[in-house]
Amino acid sequence: MSDYENAIEIKNITKHYDGFTLDNISFNVPKGSIMGFIGQNGAGKSTTINTILNIIKADSGEIRVFGKDTRTADAQIKQDISAVFDELPFHEQLNAKALDRILRHIFKGWSSETFFGYLERFQLPVKKKFGQFSKGMKMKLQIAAALSHNAKLLIMDEATTGLDPVVRNEILDIFLEYLQDEEHSILMSSHITSDLEKIADSVTFIDKGRLLLTGYKDEILETHGVVKCSKADYENIEKGDIISARIGDYGVEAMVSDKQSVSRKYSGLVIDPTTLEEIMLFYVNREKKEWS
Repeated sequence: MSDYENAIEIKNITKHYDGFTLDNISFNVPKGSIMGFIGQNGAGKSTTINTILNIIKADSGEIRVFGKDTRTADAQIKQDISAVFDELPFHEQLNAKALDRILRHIFKGWSSETFFGYLERFQLPVKKKFGQFSKGMKMKLQIAAALSHNAKLLIMDEATTGLDPVVRNEILDIFLEYLQDEEHSILMSSHITSDLEKIADSVTFIDKGRLLLTGYKDEILETHGVVKCSKADYENIEKGDIISARIGDYGVEAMVSDKQSVSRKYSGLVIDPTTLEEIMLFYVNREKKEWS
């Protein structure tokens, strides 16, 4: 067994760009789990992932992967990480046979047998140039490569975007298979919250470069809820008890982050269960407080 509890530890990461700041982000990805990393496009998900991968240098803060500092142990860590992006990083003139020859020299743990096994499973041709692949085929190719060098950590940046539901389900099943090994962990950024609802153990939610929520998915879904009530009943709810409220023609839906205390405080209120997508929507509108 390895001696680290978290596959990734991020402490107070800040990165300033013109017009955007990744602002003091901290969260951990527990070893042996899938963390869903959610937020709107432009929320800072890719910037955070690129700092973990050392593609971007953070202005301040600390990142540890497998308990090691990414600034000093980068080459060592990268042997054990696989990253999958929404764009294919391999040259379009290559085919799978050529890619196998290249990656064999890059990754110590590369297994041609595993790679070609995944290609067969995904029904991907080995001699066809990648430029002729569809988006779904390119994504499956990246995942096949990612899973073929014995990586302990998979980092997926919007990897299921643009894929049809059948292919997405197939890929989610493979991630769950990969996690059967307790040394394996996944950080998966996506704005398709239904995918994460199916497979994630924990979620981290960022908006406009700031951390809004991080924790176990089931606990977040358990504590949050949507109050559905008339406008008159809504007026009796203290604004501090809600995240934000959608005001409709016929009534109000308001997100609360502590269902139990709200139902004790206002007896008779109906509080419905919620989804990650709804939670994201109500948090994104938290500054307006009321919206329609």
